[in-house]
Amino acid sequence: MIDIHCHILADIDDGAACMYDSIEMAKQAARQGIHTIIATPHHRNGVYEHQKEAILAAVSSLKTRVQKENIPVLIAPGQEIRLYGELKRDLERGRLLSLAGTKYLLIELPFHHVPRYAEKLLFDLQLNGYIPIIAHPERNLELMENPDLLYRLVKNGACAQLTCSSLTGRFGRSVKRLARRFLEANLVHFIASDAHNLTSRSFFFDAVESDYGSDFLYVFTKNAGLLLENREIHKETPRPVKKKKLMGLL
Repeated sequence: MIDIHCHILADIDDGAACMYDSIEMAKQAARQGIHTIIATPHHRNGVYEHQKEAILAAVSSLKTRVQKENIPVLIAPGQEIRLYGELKRDLERGRLLSLAGTKYLLIELPFHHVPRYAEKLLFDLQLNGYIPIIAHPERNLELMENPDLLYRLVKNGACAQLTCSSLTGRFGRSVKRLARRFLEANLVHFIASDAHNLTSRSFFFDAVESDYGSDFLYVFTKNAGLLLENREIHKETPRPVKKKKLMGLL
């Protein structure tokens, strides 16, 4: 398996606190069958902002340690980029990292809302040859209230990535239900760990496989492989999200 969203780099954001934690996370990933991890530290989220050169250096250091420990996991560079107005400009200036050097970008929406310029900016990124992947949309408060906003973004060409912890209920029942509604509407293209540590925010691919079965993971695993090869991924036709049934009217 390939994990396209992981905070495994040491002491760079709210993920692994030190190199020891990074190595232990790599070992845990290998035990769950993950052979490639794209390291995606937060960028421009209001707390963390790292130059791409610092991220590339951190990835290089971790790769060296992983190889020294004989852990069968490849580490590739990336960023989890919070959507911001100058994103397209900074991409054009070579200041940002795509996922493993591909045309795919991991984009994080603010947790409380979807910016009004999001639809246009995500579309403009595609006009410039990039494919935006919206990270964990199931945890965005505005999408919880109006899930068809994600339908519009996906219909216009964006992709979406669910988090393992959301599917297994670790972020609560409401998040889990919304994640499943997105799945039913063909709005999900990737599943990733968004792992930050070894315990509360770990990989949990094994838990997803236990809860949903290996067949469920197949298409998402295949898409992650196509991403790594910089190819077009598999997409089903997106549908509007089904409205929640009202109690007493079932």
